[in-house]
Amino acid sequence: MNASSISWKLNRLRSMSLPELFYRTRQSLRGFAEGSVGLGLARETPPRGSPGARWLPRLPNAIDPVPYVTRADSVLAGRFTLFALRDLDLGFPPQWNRDPKTGVVVPLVFGKAIDYRDEQLVGDIKYLWELNRHLDLVTLAQAWHLTGESRFFEGCRALLDSWFVQCPYPLGPNWTSSLEHGLRLVNWAFAWQLLGGESSGLFEDDLGQVFRQRWLRSVHQHCHFIKGHLSRYSSANNHLMGELMGLLVGSLTWPMWSESKRWRDFAHREFAEQAMLQTTDDGVNREQAIYYHHEVMDMMLVCGLVTQANGVDFDARYWERLEHMAEFVAALMDRAGNVPMIGDADDARIVRLDPSDAFDPYRSLLSTTAVLFERGDLKAKAGVCDDKTVWLLGESANELFDALPATSDYPLPWAFPEGGYYLFGARRGEPTEILACVDCGPIGYLSISGHGHADALSMTLSAGGVPLLIDPGTFAYHTQRGWRDYFRSTFAHNTVCVDGQDQSVSGGSFMWLDKATSRCIVAEWSETHQRFVGEHDGYCRLADPVVHRRSIDFDVSLDEFIVEDLIDCRGNHEAQLCWHFSEHCDVTVTDAVVHARIGNVTLKLAVEGNASPPKILRGQINPPAGWISRSYDTKLPSATAMWNISVQGPTRFTTLLTVGFR
Repeated sequence: MNASSISWKLNRLRSMSLPELFYRTRQSLRGFAEGSVGLGLARETPPRGSPGARWLPRLPNAIDPVPYVTRADSVLAGRFTLFALRDLDLGFPPQWNRDPKTGVVVPLVFGKAIDYRDEQLVGDIKYLWELNRHLDLVTLAQAWHLTGESRFFEGCRALLDSWFVQCPYPLGPNWTSSLEHGLRLVNWAFAWQLLGGESSGLFEDDLGQVFRQRWLRSVHQHCHFIKGHLSRYSSANNHLMGELMGLLVGSLTWPMWSESKRWRDFAHREFAEQAMLQTTDDGVNREQAIYYHHEVMDMMLVCGLVTQANGVDFDARYWERLEHMAEFVAALMDRAGNVPMIGDADDARIVRLDPSDAFDPYRSLLSTTAVLFERGDLKAKAGVCDDKTVWLLGESANELFDALPATSDYPLPWAFPEGGYYLFGARRGEPTEILACVDCGPIGYLSISGHGHADALSMTLSAGGVPLLIDPGTFAYHTQRGWRDYFRSTFAHNTVCVDGQDQSVSGGSFMWLDKATSRCIVAEWSETHQRFVGEHDGYCRLADPVVHRRSIDFDVSLDEFIVEDLIDCRGNHEAQLCWHFSEHCDVTVTDAVVHARIGNVTLKLAVEGNASPPKILRGQINPPAGWISRSYDTKLPSATAMWNISVQGPTRFTTLLTVGFR
């Protein structure tokens, strides 16, 4: 065990409560018993009775089959797209225990004993797991439904059969994580419905019946595994919701074992509870990561539709919370559909119902919720009723969507105080729209806050649907630790970094130890002027404690922001003020004033106070500076304007940001 691993384990222990230590000790003993003598493993139990009610509505037939056939044919040709690796030749069926990125083949040992953080052992586990979630199985099933061509039908059986052979329970990297089991079960459930369910032609002959038994045996093993290995305490974030989703969908789609009702009732109760715990009353996911907000919304949609069809719907409060979450997405979205990349993002999907590269997960959510809640304002933001909405809600979704008036009669909130986000803007939806967002929430959720970034009081800005000041994104998770640290650092965000340190102290790639606490002091909005004042205490841990306070004033008539930063302290410090630009911005400096331009949109920044002339950093590697990551495992150079500021006691400096349209 290397020093880094020891340090991580010690930090992880620091993040645990005494009850969590007892829980994890018990789980370790359970894993040992399962791996050494098989005690507690799923027993071979033949399925009985019939599957549950069909929860996909009447399947659509009017959808253009071309994108589905194109993607499905690529899969059958052994070519897959996984994150940054496109059109990757993995063969069909692929080697399920081989990391597609590094080529590392993970041994078939007891799954819970595998350290999936060990790159030498597993490669990049994110890529391996993504392949094994079986999103491509759903695409094959969709292609068969839309065309009736047998190669897609048989491809589904070949894909699953190979997985059952290569990934025997409970061995290998695909028997390590309950979240992966939950997501795989959901994709299996969608494919089961698309292929005709219990009456599918896949099961007609004797070989088909053998295949059916193998599939159902694995479903039972998946449900049993999830129930026995849930993410609890400091890990009870979206992972727990994904696990419960899989158990709920699995037990409702295949209620064919003595444990099924018990699993269903447990998962239903706990998923409803977690949906409330992990989101705020004003509709913000507590992980402070916008992409995970999207993923949790997707989980809630899938579980809601499945339970409705099976007569065990969630209560009105659940659906109200989902509607508030849609309002938050709509409020964040500019006129071109851009949403700030706040917090972690990994491009993962719960299920891929639209395989096209043009798919927009945020607009799709607004399309679906516009129909569900009959919201014309959400329709206006969504633009179109997309394929995913039609697969989920049936072909009538198109008619229902078209019948909604695309209006803004429901004014969207400007402030989400419990979630910690405050918006500034003018002329929403118009060609000269201005939209800014400031982050004044906690760094993340629970004691490790794993998916949050050190971005307190950071601000993003879009004008005319063009991102100007950006959040840099995520880029890396389990590997490339230096880049992981950069993209979630304070320096990589539009805020102030003191003494070269992050506002919060990292304890690992998904762990924060000493965490900054933010609070909003003033939030005022009128038609002509908008004002925000907030502060955080992240640097109070320094020998000379520092409080960073930021005020933002937006003059609507001038399209001008005045951002004043106060470094409140007694001693001397060095601070860096950074403003990060979209990779498409042309950024120049004239007489210490920074000018940025994209097309007909301009932004001028001038800093007043005890600041050095600005430096423009772009694509710097050592140390990293001037980067943006629009998708997982990809990065591009982008301009960062940086001012160094000498702090001697309480120090104020002001940034004047002026937006222009030509």
